[in-house]
Amino acid sequence: MNALQRIAAWQRKAQIRELLIIAATGLPIVFGVYFLSARFVSQQVAWIVISISLLVLAWFAYIALKKFNQVWLTRQLDARMAELENSTDLLFTKQPSLGTLQNLQRQRVEQRILALQSVDLRQAWPYARIFAACGIGALMIAAALYVPYQANKPERYTANPSGENAQSTSAIQLLKVSIAITSPAYTGLATRTENSLNAKFPEGSNLRWQLSFQPQPQRVSMVFFDGSQLPLQRVGDVWQASRVFNQSQLYRVDVDGMRLAQGKRFRLDAIKDQAPQLRVIQPDRSLSIMEFGQSDWPLSIETSDDYGLGNAQLRIQLAQGSGENINFSERSIALAGQGSALRKRYAYTLDLAALGLAAGDDVIVQFSVNDRQTPQAHTTRSASFILRWPPEDSTQASGVEGILKKLVPAYFRSQRQIIIDTEKLLLEQKKVSKDVFETRSDTIGVDQRILRLRYGQFLGEESAGGRNSGKVDVASKENPQAHADEHEHEQEESNKKVSATEANSTQYILEQFGHTHDIAEAATLLDTKTKGLLRAALNEMWQAELYLRQALPKKALPYEYRALGFIKQVQQASRIYLARVGSELPPIDEARRMSGDRTGLQSRNDWLTKSNNDDAPLLNFWQALDNATIQKPDFAAMQAWLNSHPARVPDSLSVLAALDDVQNQPNCATCVLALKAQLWPILTKPSAEPLQRHVPSKTGQAYLEALRKDEQP
Repeated sequence: MNALQRIAAWQRKAQIRELLIIAATGLPIVFGVYFLSARFVSQQVAWIVISISLLVLAWFAYIALKKFNQVWLTRQLDARMAELENSTDLLFTKQPSLGTLQNLQRQRVEQRILALQSVDLRQAWPYARIFAACGIGALMIAAALYVPYQANKPERYTANPSGENAQSTSAIQLLKVSIAITSPAYTGLATRTENSLNAKFPEGSNLRWQLSFQPQPQRVSMVFFDGSQLPLQRVGDVWQASRVFNQSQLYRVDVDGMRLAQGKRFRLDAIKDQAPQLRVIQPDRSLSIMEFGQSDWPLSIETSDDYGLGNAQLRIQLAQGSGENINFSERSIALAGQGSALRKRYAYTLDLAALGLAAGDDVIVQFSVNDRQTPQAHTTRSASFILRWPPEDSTQASGVEGILKKLVPAYFRSQRQIIIDTEKLLLEQKKVSKDVFETRSDTIGVDQRILRLRYGQFLGEESAGGRNSGKVDVASKENPQAHADEHEHEQEESNKKVSATEANSTQYILEQFGHTHDIAEAATLLDTKTKGLLRAALNEMWQAELYLRQALPKKALPYEYRALGFIKQVQQASRIYLARVGSELPPIDEARRMSGDRTGLQSRNDWLTKSNNDDAPLLNFWQALDNATIQKPDFAAMQAWLNSHPARVPDSLSVLAALDDVQNQPNCATCVLALKAQLWPILTKPSAEPLQRHVPSKTGQAYLEALRKDEQP
C-alpha cells in the first residue's frame, strides 16, 4: 500500500462518520413526521411525506460529502502532522512537472506517511445534537400514538325518550355510521364510504346506510323532508337500507318513535352533472371572408367535462343562391378528439372544393359535444360560424333607359383606389414640387367628394356639382389627365338626350329643379343597420376630403381606411343567416273531425286569457309570515312548491331547514327573519300597475276651473 492509498482510506472513514451523523440526526425526525401524517391525515399522504423527507436527507448528505475533497484532505494532514512540512500537496502533483528538489521532498513525505500509524480524520460525534433529534422524533411518535384524534372517531348521537316512559326506557345511542356511496357507472368513480350522516355525492348515486345502536331498538327509519320515509332492516346487529337519490334531501333519523340527536337535520347533497364546456379555437370570428386561393377551412375546438366526454359532431350547412332563392343542404360529421377522457381537443379541416362551394355561397358550421350521462346525455352546442365567398360583381338591365346599371356593390370599389392614390402621393412627396403635390392632393379630394355624393344617394342626401371648384380649375390646367377626365364626364352628360314628352313630365321637372329625398331605392335597398354603417362611412369621407383639399394627405389617410372598413361591413351585410325552424302544428284529433264539437276552443277575438299564477303558494306563505295571527302559514303547500320548482331555489336544503325551524318554533322571531332572507330572492317581481290620478286640493281645483272659464269664448 503506497502513501496515496493510505490517505484515501483515512478519507473514506471520515466520509462514513459524516453519513452516520446525518442519519442519526435526520432519521428520527423523518419517522416522527411519517407517524404524525399517518395518524392525523392519511396513510397515502404519509408515504408521500416520508419519500420527500428521505430525498431531502439524501440531498443534504450529498452536499456534506462534497467537502471531503483533495483540498480538505491536504489541509487536514498539514494541520495535524507537522512532520509533513506542509508538503502534502506534492503527493497529488504529477512527477514530470516537479523539479529535482520537489521530487526529493515528495519522496520524503511518502516515507513519513508510510511510517505513521493510522491517522483519524473523522469528525467527533455530536452527542448533544443526536440526543435532541432522537428526543424530538420520540415526542412526535408518542403524539401520533397517544393523542386522541376526534376526526377518526365516528359520530355518535343519542335518542332520548320523553314523556311517561322517560324513566323506564334507557337512551339509545348510535355507535357506528357507515354510508356506502355507489356513483353512477358513467362517472367512473369508485365506491366510497362516509362515516357521517351527512354526505355529498353525484346525482343518481345509490346510498346504503349501515347503523349500529346500543341498546338495540325495535324500529329505525329515515324521515325525509319531502314527506317520504325509508325504513331500515335489521341484519344481525346492523340496521341497513339503500336508496337512489337524484336530488338533494334533508332527513332525520327516528328510533322507536324518538328523534335522534333531538331532531337534528342531516344533509344529502346531490351534485348535479354539469354540461360539457366547449371553446372554439378556430375560427376566431363568427363571420370569415374567403381569401383568394383558399381551398380549405381549418376548424378546432377544446372541450372538457366533469365526468367524461362523449361523442362530438360538426354540423355543416351550405347556403347557395341569392335573394329569396337560397337553397340549404346539411350534413353532420363525427369528430375524433385527442386528449384525456375529461379534456379533449377536436380538429377538422373542411375541404371547400369537395363541398362544392362557389362564389356567393356561405358555409355555416356548428359544433356540438355530449357527455356520458345516462340515460340522457347533456349536449353543448356552439354558435354558428360562417365562411362567406363574396359574390362576383353583377349587373342588371333596366328596360326604361336601355343601358346597364350597376348594382350597389359597384359603388363600393373606388375607396380603395383613393387610398392607393393617397399612399402613392405620400411616397412621391419628396420627388415633386409643392404646387404639383397640392394639386394632386386636391384632385384626390375631389374624387373623394364624388364618391361621397354617390353614397349619399342611398341615404336620400342632395347631390350637387362635380369638380367645379376653384382649385379644380387650376388642377385642370396643371394636370392634363384630370382635364381629360372632366371632358369625358361632360361628354357623357351631353349624350343623354331627353324627349319633349319626358321633359314636360312632372317627374322630370322635379328631378331637374327640385330635390327628391324619398327615393324608393334608398328606402328599400338597405336596412336600418346598414344605413348606419353607410352614414359612418360618409362621416369619415367628409374628414378625408377636408384634409385632402388642404394638401394634408397624411392626416386624411386614417379616415380613408376607416371609411373603407365601414364600406366592407356594408358589403358583408347583404345576407344574414338564421337557423331554420320548422312550424310545429298541433296534431289533428281525428275523432272530433267533422263532428262539430267545439269543446275547449276559444274565440280568436278574445285576447284576454286567465293567468296561471304558479307562485301563489309562495306569495300566500310570505303574507302569512307577516300576519301569522290572522292567517297561519301553509307549510305543506310551501314545501310542495319548493319540490316542484327546484331551479328557482339555489340552495333548497337551506330553505327547507329554515322552514323546519319556523314550524317547530313559531314564536322564534330570529327564525322567521332567517326564513324571509331565504325566500326574498325567489319572490316574484310584482307587475306594474297604473297609478291613480292625483286629486288636486281645493286651491288647485279652483285654479283648473278658472282655466276652463278662460278657454270658453
